[in-house]
Amino acid sequence: MALEGTLEADVSTDGRGSTIVEFSFRVTNEGSEPVEVQFSDACKAEFVVTDDGREVWRYTDGKLFTQMLSAERLAPGETATYEAEWTDPLPGGYVAAAELRAREATCEARTDFGVSS
Repeated sequence: MALEGTLEADVSTDGRGSTIVEFSFRVTNEGSEPVEVQFSDACKAEFVVTDDGREVWRYTDGKLFTQMLSAERLAPGETATYEAEWTDPLPGGYVAAAELRAREATCEARTDFGVSS
């Protein structure tokens, strides 16, 4: 299984002046065979933000997800995208990590980003 991940963090400001960080985690099947990725609940990817190694935000904190088995099939070269949003972060430099929450497959990616004041 050859899953490769990339993570992007887009920092913007909404109409009320609040800062929003939008994460986009892309998982691509780089192999020559189709891959079936199985999930045990509705949350398919975890996103974690750290500041100097200290966790400051986790996508799943305080959320409940439907408990249901599901699967996604990725053909060779096909990409699945998983997204999350962090609102009102403090200014600073951060590292974001995303991890596929699949039952039998692993894929993760990291990216550095900054939030200005």
